[in-house]
Amino acid sequence: MYNPRASFEKHLEGLESLLLEMGRAAETMLEQALAALARRDVDLAEETILLDDRVDYLKHVIESKSMELIATQQPAAKDLRRILAAILIASDIERVADYSVNICESAVRLADKPLFKPLIDIPKMEQLVVKMLKQSLEAFVCRSLKLIEQMCALDEEVDDLYDALYEELKQFMKQDPTLVDQAVELVLISRHLERIADHITNIGERVYYVETGVFGELQ
Repeated sequence: MYNPRASFEKHLEGLESLLLEMGRAAETMLEQALAALARRDVDLAEETILLDDRVDYLKHVIESKSMELIATQQPAAKDLRRILAAILIASDIERVADYSVNICESAVRLADKPLFKPLIDIPKMEQLVVKMLKQSLEAFVCRSLKLIEQMCALDEEVDDLYDALYEELKQFMKQDPTLVDQAVELVLISRHLERIADHITNIGERVYYVETGVFGELQ
């Protein structure tokens, strides 16, 4: 016997599965981008950039399926919030992938010269940001507000690392103008990571919205 509610729930679960696939693809891009930077691996950077097409495709599919569900099922209350959150989360994940592409492009530009300082703060930022992304996706699956709180705390750590690294690199540039080009690339990379953390925090806000009906900044 046909069950409209079960059918609708199946469509929603399929939509959320696509989001998780998209999130995992963006996570792979982020990890590979930083690996390419650390190893001066141009091939890996270029390979990672190509993965962005997959993320863009999944975003398009998610948006199309979301619009179809809204048009044909007329969802109410929490179901509608789930669909709207899926569209917004897909947009944030796409930005994570886009910033990962930017990091790859910087990695390519830095690959042919030794760094004037070892990579310390940027890998720390990466570890925090990757952890945030994993937590945001887990919170999405488990509907866990506790995980969202933990993730928001990590965002503050990322901000602190970015501020400290920016000030350090600014001093290097003042002391030695020959370091400006390389220092600017490192500032850009750290800025990209800081912005990725902001978009991941947005994902947490979307999950919070689905569960509570309240939409706004969590910090």
